[in-house]
Amino acid sequence: MTKVSERLHMPSFAGATGWVNSGPLGPAELHDHVVLVDFWTLTCINWLRTAPRIRAWARAYREDGLIVVGVHTPEFSFEHGIAPVRRATAERDLDHPVAVDDGYAVWRAFDNHYWPALYFVDRHGVVRDHHFGEGRYATSERVLQRLLGVERELSAGGSGEGPVEGLGVEAEADWEHLRTPETYLGYARGQDFASPEPVAFDEPATYRIPGDLPFARWALEGDWTIGREAVVLQRAGGSIAYRFHARDAHLVLNGPGEPIPFRVLLDGEAPGRSHGVDVDEDGTGSLGEGRLYQLVRQRDEVRERTLEITFLEPGAEAYVFTFG
Repeated sequence: MTKVSERLHMPSFAGATGWVNSGPLGPAELHDHVVLVDFWTLTCINWLRTAPRIRAWARAYREDGLIVVGVHTPEFSFEHGIAPVRRATAERDLDHPVAVDDGYAVWRAFDNHYWPALYFVDRHGVVRDHHFGEGRYATSERVLQRLLGVERELSAGGSGEGPVEGLGVEAEADWEHLRTPETYLGYARGQDFASPEPVAFDEPATYRIPGDLPFARWALEGDWTIGREAVVLQRAGGSIAYRFHARDAHLVLNGPGEPIPFRVLLDGEAPGRSHGVDVDEDGTGSLGEGRLYQLVRQRDEVRERTLEITFLEPGAEAYVFTFG
């Protein structure tokens, strides 16, 4: 067995720019506790689908000596600041401490590269295990139990206190039918753009959605500016279309402050039963705070569809499509 002194000790949280649900945590506050460090960002669908397990573990093992420390390291510029983190922790019903890592100091201290990422730390402050991405829930819970010195029955890959089921955007992906990749829209990581017009970076231009949109491609209609992180609507009535194959379709959106109404169509019609949690059956929704919006959940046969979202006011910012 490797000696404790030869293992990696947990880096400091001193670089955090703020804290939610707690004051700053350091060695004194974490002494003799098992710590689960959870790196997340509020728009990440992969993290959102892990949130039910993290929430359950934090509560199920708190009295056994577990402290879950969330670290919110933002992916997009609108995710910076303590206010969106406070809002996201309330929406996700997280009551454990969360470090706000706007400067990526904690991210760099852990040499982390992923959302979500879990680091399992024993009572000596030594990192004993890690996991990147979704899944491996039963194994991760067994690691926590081993570090805590407790034994408890697992159920549904969740906590020892009962089944864990994600709802809405937290629901487990339908991996069998998920055939469309995450797709960024800003030019820094953008791909698979199908509008026929020449692309203009960082300046307004007019685009059209082609009549026959290819699979796994997206297009714009109306007056848009394609920026580094996002595409931004310049005039009311602009649309984004995507041809996809998945049960769920999400879009990370942000706005100028005032709500922006939007309308979603599936294959040119109202989504009906296939509406997501942020859209009603006739396709109506409203863009408020910056976050991930679930536009589609196919409740019947999952098949290839064309999603089109039209914004009725200017200022909408669209960042990335994700699927589940």
